[in-house]
Amino acid sequence: MTISIGNKKIGLGQPFYIIAEAADNHLGNMERAKEMAVKAKAAGADAVKYQHHLPDEEMLPNIPMSDNFEEPLYEFLKKYALTLEQHKELKKYCEEIGIQYMCTPFSLKAAQELETIDVDFYKIGSGEMTDVPTLERIADFGKPMIVSTGMCTYEEIDRTYKALVAKKVPLALMYCISEYPPVYEDCNLNVILEMVKRYPEAIIGQSDHTPDPYTCFAGAALGALIFEKHVTLDHALPGPDRDVSIDFSEFAVLVDGLRKIEKALVNTKKVHDKETKIREWAFRSLVSVSRIPRGTVISDAMIWSKRPGIGIPSWRMKEVIGKRAKNDIERNTLISFDDIE
Repeated sequence: MTISIGNKKIGLGQPFYIIAEAADNHLGNMERAKEMAVKAKAAGADAVKYQHHLPDEEMLPNIPMSDNFEEPLYEFLKKYALTLEQHKELKKYCEEIGIQYMCTPFSLKAAQELETIDVDFYKIGSGEMTDVPTLERIADFGKPMIVSTGMCTYEEIDRTYKALVAKKVPLALMYCISEYPPVYEDCNLNVILEMVKRYPEAIIGQSDHTPDPYTCFAGAALGALIFEKHVTLDHALPGPDRDVSIDFSEFAVLVDGLRKIEKALVNTKKVHDKETKIREWAFRSLVSVSRIPRGTVISDAMIWSKRPGIGIPSWRMKEVIGKRAKNDIERNTLISFDDIE
């Protein structure tokens, strides 16, 4: 199966879809937000993703603080969240420079606002994954949905998956660990294999919070087809996503590695053109290990395998043993079928 995001198809046999997650690392600064789009494109990302927050729609002011917050999230968002007009400007800018604009709504009202600027699809964060009523309403827009599954059980993912499949919405589920950053022992990447089997009507991707590219490389080998990674212009900038963000030079390494893995993950076993010449010298042929006079019945003590591979292949040894030499065969000589009868 495939789903379409803008003018790109995502699915088996298609290129990986790579998302640079800008989040709120722009700290409300539009020039910084636009620079992130430019650098994401230069690094090879398919999309740059922002977040649309309406703090009073998504949370109470006094929610518990996570370890990755240096100030209450409500207060942070009140200061730095982008307005709908700014999102509209960013979307237009992304279209002008040739990168897909992408945005996560953190409430139904935020999604309804994004719908007015005609977004192509919706990315849903892990915190909203279990909010089935909101997700069903967003699915009614009829656009593809990419849903992260961090800190969720299979039972919770199953429930959301069934609800969205029933809505017949093009769907992707992102394997995710909602630790900021995660310890590697908690990454449990083989779950990607299970998700591929368990959710056949969804594309499976990976939203990764580690500070390097390696778990994404492993995820690619395990079947993930979409990759999302937090990015920052400067590791010194504050914000709740600082410890899980990589800079754009690091992101370029990630993209380069994923594109190479993408080319390598072909399920075909064949002899390639570049291997043909190597076969000629690397494979073994039958060679005389002693002088074999004409008329001698050839025994296994008289022949063995040596390079190159341009004579009788060594796997045909039993066809040669017991034959009679038609000519004198000198020691350490490639044997040919013209030499035996």
